[in-house]
Amino acid sequence: MFHVTILGSGSAGNCALVETPKTRLLIDGGLSAKQMVERLAACGVNPIEIDAILLTHEHGDHAGGLDVWSKKFRTPIYCNRMTSEALKRDQKTEKDWRLFITGHDFTIGDLTIETFPVPHDAVEPVGFVVHHEREALGFLTDLGFATKLVHERMRAAHTVFIETNHDEKLLQNDTKRPWSVKQRIMSRHGHLSNAAAATVLADLLSGALKRAILGHLSRDCNSPEIAIGTVRAQFEAHGSGPMEVICATQREITARLQIGNPTLAD
Repeated sequence: MFHVTILGSGSAGNCALVETPKTRLLIDGGLSAKQMVERLAACGVNPIEIDAILLTHEHGDHAGGLDVWSKKFRTPIYCNRMTSEALKRDQKTEKDWRLFITGHDFTIGDLTIETFPVPHDAVEPVGFVVHHEREALGFLTDLGFATKLVHERMRAAHTVFIETNHDEKLLQNDTKRPWSVKQRIMSRHGHLSNAAAATVLADLLSGALKRAILGHLSRDCNSPEIAIGTVRAQFEAHGSGPMEVICATQREITARLQIGNPTLAD
């Protein structure tokens, strides 16, 4: 059995729990250490049972909880060299770094982790496809656009977590952000819009896709209803059959989702 639970996703912090009968790992550690401990407890998981933390990139909303976490838990942290170097510059706590080469696969317990580069304004951002037996979870967050390589790697995933950061009209009309920030968000090294993510997911309908988890929503320029509606409209336009679409939020833990099965876990 292979499961994922999104502990929280948004501009204030991102963290996901991946579980098999033999292995537990976190993807990103951007929530506070206190929140990670509390949300794991709500899932019935003791932090000392976490075998590894995988990092997509060094930004605070994906790695900001690691210093405090590492004071108490010596969890190995897997990332590429440039991400580790960026984080080491400001680290207050020694960490158990385990470096991988972007584009190479490696194993943690009974999981195989496939890594690939994504375009974002970080030093060496990556996406993951996590494989267990014949099932696969795609994890795609913080990217300005989906490259051909992204589409190729995601095609094997039964469940895909994908960034749906903003609604384009809401972002353009937003009065809180200066135009320079809007340009960065909409750039090819920024964040995926709802429409862009929906296009990626529609392309994956010819692959193994059975479930989409939408995440990293902007607080001001998006909503779960808008994001889900945009993705469902794209699926309907492509004549897809029943497809599970779930939205992860900043404050709530998702259900424990079984990979390879389009129904909630027991």
